Amino acid sequence: MKLEILTKLEDIKAKPYRAHATDAGADLYSNSDVTIYPEEQKLINTGVAVKVPVGHVGLVYNRSSQGKIRVVIPHSVGVIDSDYRGNIMVLLYNDGKDSYFIKQYDTRIAQLVIAPVILAEFKPWIGLSELWEETERGSGGFGSTNNK
Repeated sequence: MKLEILTKLEDIKAKPYRAHATDAGADLYSNSDVTIYPEEQKLINTGVAVKVPVGHVGLVYNRSSQGKIRVVIPHSVGVIDSDYRGNIMVLLYNDGKDSYFIKQYDTRIAQLVIAPVILAEFKPWIGLSELWEETERGSGGFGSTNNK
């Protein structure tokens, strides 16, 4: 399935790029030279704005190779809603010991994935026990499935 995404660029070099036609993610670049020092995080402007169709979401992920250089998106993923029209900004954190230099329109800093999304309607539930079945896990929190 192909989906055309209207893309507004500050420079044609900013265009998201897929190395292979079947890649899920398109690489994003910085629109300026940036240095990120150890233990520093910076918000990087890609120079790209996308018009995500209603019923879809743009997801900005780390590139898999970023783990090797220890420069990552600290919150794991960014979400671009269908009504956002500003430039894609990528927050990067340098967890390494060396400064990291990002060269304008050359260094790949993240990847953009466009995916369908279910726009759920949240229905309040107050005390109607026949609608709320308990499960074996119940309300066990983070890591509760490992407590057996």
